[in-house]
Amino acid sequence: MSNEALLEVRDLKVEFKLGQGQIFTALKGVSFTIPKNSVVALVGESGSGKSVSAMAVMDLLPHENTVIAPESRLIFEGKNLLDESRLQRRDRCGDQMSMIFQEPMSSLNPVYTVGSQIAEVLRLHKGMSKSQAMARVIELLREVGIPDPERRVNSYPHEMSGGQQQRVMIAMAIACEPKLLIADEPTTALDVTIQKQIVELLMKLRETHGMSILFITHDLGLVKEIADHVVVMHHGVIKEQGPAAQVFTDPKDKYTRALLACRPTLDRRPVRLPVVDDFLQGREDQLPKEERARGVSESDPIVLEVKGLRKVYTQKRGLFGKHEIPAVQDVSFKLRKGKTLGVVGESGSGKTTMGKAVLRLHSAQGGEVMYDGKNLLQLSEKEFQPYKKKLQIIFQNPYASLNPRFTIGQILTEPMQIHGIGANDDERRATALGLLKRVGLDERAFGKYPHEFSGGQRQRIGIARCLTLKPEIIVCDESVSALDVSVQAQVLNLLQELQDEYGMSYIFISHDLSVVKYISDEVLVMNQGQMVEYGNSDAIYHDPQHDYTKKLLSAIPGKD
Repeated sequence: MSNEALLEVRDLKVEFKLGQGQIFTALKGVSFTIPKNSVVALVGESGSGKSVSAMAVMDLLPHENTVIAPESRLIFEGKNLLDESRLQRRDRCGDQMSMIFQEPMSSLNPVYTVGSQIAEVLRLHKGMSKSQAMARVIELLREVGIPDPERRVNSYPHEMSGGQQQRVMIAMAIACEPKLLIADEPTTALDVTIQKQIVELLMKLRETHGMSILFITHDLGLVKEIADHVVVMHHGVIKEQGPAAQVFTDPKDKYTRALLACRPTLDRRPVRLPVVDDFLQGREDQLPKEERARGVSESDPIVLEVKGLRKVYTQKRGLFGKHEIPAVQDVSFKLRKGKTLGVVGESGSGKTTMGKAVLRLHSAQGGEVMYDGKNLLQLSEKEFQPYKKKLQIIFQNPYASLNPRFTIGQILTEPMQIHGIGANDDERRATALGLLKRVGLDERAFGKYPHEFSGGQRQRIGIARCLTLKPEIIVCDESVSALDVSVQAQVLNLLQELQDEYGMSYIFISHDLSVVKYISDEVLVMNQGQMVEYGNSDAIYHDPQHDYTKKLLSAIPGKD
């Protein structure tokens, strides 16, 4: 790693005008350096200012309501970018600096082929002809590991997997061979195996092209593997920065220590995960030292038994033909009272489809789901109605799963009205208020709307909504994957407390293997719709039998 600076961010202060004279200060004097041919990781929770810092460098902040303080400097190869015109900044961005965003599907234009979108960059910045640009696009797609690039150059974004879409974004970003590549949470939505491939690709491209990378993430395990230098941000301020080895082995700031402690690890399972406030309020010495035992025994009562579950999607072929796509094939397991079954596998493995088929949110084509002595799959809709309140789901996206037109009070009381729980509105309101308190929200939340809450708070509301019906079984479908590590720890603690208190059973679906190890008694591994391994979680993590399970575990970032 070179010590010569490529980019120096000095005293960067950014304010946003919110209207009615209100000002929000997003960055409060941020300073850090990106040396040439190095990887600098910018870490912190949502709202810490990570992405705002990157957007300021790339001149992507909205000009009409953004104020950058006059003393701020962004020095790229000796020149202050803030002294350049917008046209000069635009020419530099894409040519000498480029950026990969978190969500490739919303960054790629759905009506153009991926080849034409990459070619546009080359024609704009390099002045290539159409044929020259397309030839270079094929080379770029081959370099980023897209199979059969001569054919895939004509594919549309929706015809590619999430990992392939992100590779296309990387190809677009390196098309002009930039000196600085900014990667803003580029692997957050990806499975561990795809994540590993993307990170390895970025590191290889860094060596090949001799570029520097600013890697923005909240995944500290990933940072540990790739970064030369780490910058820790919190509420628009840098709390700590230094060489990665030093920050990880001897963190100086209590906020850094909190971020490192919040994340579940493979080697420990504390009865309660630490949260950021434990460290910020000086309670880290009071954290419980004991660990939670996991696993099931034959004496644990079975609340749900799935036998030979099968789900098939039918696709039309031609005028009269049909093609069957098996999504879930012959999956069987037992869910025991007060226990958690973790379900892991890559995207497309059938995890979510299986969970929804168990709840009859998807129709199954075969098998049994035995609950309370009855096969739920054979019940009519009317017969199944009483069972709905006993089997609930917490969805992945807390932003999409709550009705934006309902107050939190309406969201919580509606299920109780439908299922006849509570004698009257006052009783249902009292129950809802009690549940809000149970999930860490006060009674003021009752009259507010979902948009007034953070992602973590919305997920707590989703959990409270499930609890209104006093379920026995909850399917948690990637319910903590979109959350910061600190908020994730709070939600995992809440789920565990509720399980201890009410004896509920969870089917916990996730691609985060560290989280699954922490919360699960048993683990079911799925690959291409099939169950490849199933057993006590400690046994599977310590001694996996199937090659696919070994592949998943080997891809966990920072596990060593």
